Amino acid sequence: QVQLVESGGGLVQAGGSLRLSCAASGSIFRINAMGWYRHAPGKQRELVASITSGGSTVTNYADSVKGRFTVSRDYAKNTVYLQMNSLKPEETAVYYCNADRVLLTSTPGYYSYWGQGTQVTVSS
Repeated sequence: QVQLVESGGGLVQAGGSLRLSCAASGSIFRINAMGWYRHAPGKQRELVASITSGGSTVTNYADSVKGRFTVSRDYAKNTVYLQMNSLKPEETAVYYCNADRVLLTSTPGYYSYWGQGTQVTVSS
């Protein structure tokens, strides 16, 4: 019912930048929260950044990315972005987009969806 399509991953040198995008489509009435997670080999999946809309917009970042990454959202396009600057080799991972507390047009209740992931490789 909802599809998330990520783009923008790739290979970058340490200190470089990438911008990830994630577009949600389908029977969406409202998406209350969108975020980015990453999963590196041998590590657990971790939250990188999230953006939540309610009465006001709230962003949340992993301590390791504060000051370097910026999450933003285009509500009209149901798209979330992650601008990543000053990338480090240890941030090589598959980055996943998440849409949470999604209200659908056709089915009651809240749902959560994941994208297929996009590889980010940071070379030293």
